[in-house]
This record gives sequence, structure tokens and C-alpha cells, in this order.
Amino acid sequence: MKSTLSKWGAKVLLGLLWCLHWLPLSVLAALGRGLGALLYRVGGSRRRIGRRNLQLCMPEMPPTEREAILREHFALLGRSLLERGVLWWASPARLRRLIKVEGEVTFAQDHAGAAMWLVPHFLALDVAGVASQLFQKRWVASIYQRQSNPTLDAAMRHGRLRFGGGEVFSRHGEGALPLVRSIKRGAVFFNLPDMDFGLRDAAFVPFFGVEAATLLAPARMAKSLKMTVQPVVSEFLPGGQGYRVRFLPPWHGYPSGDELADTRFINAWIETEVRQMPAQYLWVHRRFKTRPPGEPRLY
Repeated sequence: MKSTLSKWGAKVLLGLLWCLHWLPLSVLAALGRGLGALLYRVGGSRRRIGRRNLQLCMPEMPPTEREAILREHFALLGRSLLERGVLWWASPARLRRLIKVEGEVTFAQDHAGAAMWLVPHFLALDVAGVASQLFQKRWVASIYQRQSNPTLDAAMRHGRLRFGGGEVFSRHGEGALPLVRSIKRGAVFFNLPDMDFGLRDAAFVPFFGVEAATLLAPARMAKSLKMTVQPVVSEFLPGGQGYRVRFLPPWHGYPSGDELADTRFINAWIETEVRQMPAQYLWVHRRFKTRPPGEPRLY
């Protein structure tokens, strides 16, 4: 009975998102911000995680400013939830109007060797996924976190792959081997480097001055597969203006061969991007959950 209710609840949610995606983006963005304000009020656990992350990462900032960032973060989080329907069901023509791409968007398409996009967890992350299939032609491969609800998981996979330009592999399902095979066949790797998955294949590397369990995979894969790394950053624009995805210049001299130094370089680059638009980074993730031996918990 519980699984049946969960299935129908997911179908109702997806139906609501489908209906909302027809609205003008300015209206949908306002609804999303309202949802975010509600989530800020009722989401005590996530609010506390976000507040703690901002305190750890920006201790020099007055508490009132950090709280303003947190409120704006939740407003954009609400947008990211409601506007998922636009990404999953809007026509390619509408999406091309809404998504502004900047920089070397066709670098991977024109590059003869293996390539990796390094895409941090900003709230408009899924917009970068859409842009990677609408504005360039090279096959895309990525890892994703399988959803516990099968109906939502199927909708997410379908929404992300509906343009027929790539494939995704479950982090705890298929594993890394199919991904590596896809890269060797020519896919560009859409890589999300900045979440705490524990210490397996990770090391403690500073992030805003706090030791954070950080995946070594980007540096290791770039070295072993001789990949050129191109950073990509996505963001929400105000109201109905849409989204911006910046395909930044590829990193020359990366990887250096020192995987720990290369991982520090990634975290330092993400810090720089976060400081440019702090409300848009995913603060409600427990980025510092894993601690070095002997250190107390931070949450």
C-alpha cells in the first residue's frame, strides 16, 4: 500500500510540474520563490545545514548577511524545483531562447581527445545538462544519484536524456566501468566533483579553509584517460530572463600529475565561483559531513 501511495504521489507531483511548465517563466519563477520562502520556514533541518555551511565557509561575513544569502538560496531552491518541468518538457526552441550560453560551448565537440566538463553543484546544474545536449553535438555521459522513488527516478532519467545526446549511470548501480567505457568510445564526461560521499576514493582537501572529503576521481581520470578539463558554471537569471551557462576556457597544464594538488586546485576554483554568486551554490548539502579522525561533527 505504501509503495502504491508513493507511486501515485509521484505521479501527482509530476503532473503538477507538467502543468506548471506551460506558464511564462516570470510567473513560474515567482511561484518558485514563494515555494522557497515556505521551504525556508518549514525545512528546519536543511535550513540549519545551510546556515552552518555559510558560517563555516564565510565566518568573516556578518550573520545578517549570511542569513540574507540563505533566504535567497531557498528562493532559488524553490525555483529549481518548479522549473524542473521546463527543463523536462519545454520544447527545444523555448529552451534555446531561455538558456544563454557563453564561452567555448563547442570545445568538446571540436576537441579530438578525451574531454571532461567540471560542473559544480550550483542550483541551476540541470540547466547545464540541457545546454550540453542542445548547443553542442558530442555524446555526453554522466553519473547521477538514483532516486529512491522509482517513478521519480524514471522521470528524471527521461527528462535528462530526452534529446538523445547522452547517457547517465547510477552512482550506486552500474558503477564506474560503464562510464569509463563510454568515455573511451568518445563521450565527454559531465562530472560533478563537489559532494561528500565519504572517504572512499577521496581525500581531505580544504574548501573555504575547512577540511572537506573531496573526490580524487576528477584528477585521477583526467590523468589516466588523458582528458582535457573544461569548467562549466550554470546560474539562474532574475525572473523571466532565463538562465546562463558559461563554458569557461579549458585548463592547460591540468592535470599536473599530483592528484592532491589538482584536487586542491578544483576546490579553490569552485570557491572563486561561489563568491561571485553565493546564494546559488548548494548550501543545503552536508558538505563537511565526513571528518578527519578525532575531529568532532560539524552538524
